[in-house]
Amino acid sequence: MMRDQVTVVIPNYNGMQYIGACLDSLLAGTLVPEIIVVDNASDDGSFELIRDEYQAKRDRFTLLRLKTNTGFCHAVNSGLRITRTPYVCLLNNDTTVDPRCIEELWTAIIQHSRAFSVQARMLSLRDPDVIDDAGDFYCALGWAFARGKARQAESFMKPGPVFSACAGAAIYRRELFDRIGYFDERHYCYLEDVDIGWRARLAGFSNRYEPKAVVYHAGSATSGSVHNEFKELMTAGNNRYLLWKNMPAFQYYFNMPLILLGRAVKRRYFAARGLGEAYESGLVRGSYLIERAKYGEAMRRLDSPEKGTIWEEAGIVSGEEEERERPLIHPLYLGGKVRFSPWRLGNYLAIQLALWENIGKRLR
Repeated sequence: MMRDQVTVVIPNYNGMQYIGACLDSLLAGTLVPEIIVVDNASDDGSFELIRDEYQAKRDRFTLLRLKTNTGFCHAVNSGLRITRTPYVCLLNNDTTVDPRCIEELWTAIIQHSRAFSVQARMLSLRDPDVIDDAGDFYCALGWAFARGKARQAESFMKPGPVFSACAGAAIYRRELFDRIGYFDERHYCYLEDVDIGWRARLAGFSNRYEPKAVVYHAGSATSGSVHNEFKELMTAGNNRYLLWKNMPAFQYYFNMPLILLGRAVKRRYFAARGLGEAYESGLVRGSYLIERAKYGEAMRRLDSPEKGTIWEEAGIVSGEEEERERPLIHPLYLGGKVRFSPWRLGNYLAIQLALWENIGKRLR
């Protein structure tokens, strides 16, 4: 049955304004999936709403509560680890889906056996005629960007490959997480989907865009705005980290002039908006993430666990009480540098060509 093929995982943190509409839209779809909501210790009443109005009244609905706000990556990974269906959709809590969305995503990914992910056409919730995200792209300047942002929706009706899928509205082939790794929790949030999409491409898989699957997205509902200190701090650091981990040394230094040019442009851009200090602090954070990853690799080579790795205890909510007799333990997934393989030279070349091509797409 189709309904046994797909699970939707939704991370929730203080999503009271949107989460009800999100769940209602899923339950009204042509393919109603299993649903897992991972709550990041919300304190705005959204956890209680989900528990009382949805989890208590629906089968195939799991509510997982974490003890603290662990960020997007850990929440999503916690949901992925208890998923048993062959495909899993990730969905932001500030979205609603078209009735055929989940079915269209599932149809698209089973039609492409080498696809790791397929992203929906994300439209602005406030103005559905405008694109919010039609696939994530990354260029050799070290810039990630959402294709089609703020452009007319009808201009992006052609399916096809993208650099990576936005994890706010995409379906993934579940078995491949065990092969390429989960979402790297050093990212906490932002660019983790570009990172995992890049890793999938290194492994020889693709990421795709399917415009017939439609998702409406409020955008920046958790962080608060398009540009803010927290977002730029996290993004700058995560960007530096993902470049180091996914590019072998020769490719990184080959792209260094363009990467430095991209950083110079961003320094000027954020300084003019009063966010220069946050951007610079983010670059420092990126260096720290790299050093921690190197340390972790050294500890693993010595057959020793990485110092500082923690485990998160969570409970599946059943009725009004958590099942404390059998708590779920979710280890952090801390990624590291993707090891160079000469067998992947074709994949490195394809990615490099995409990085150059995407400069033109970004400047347009």
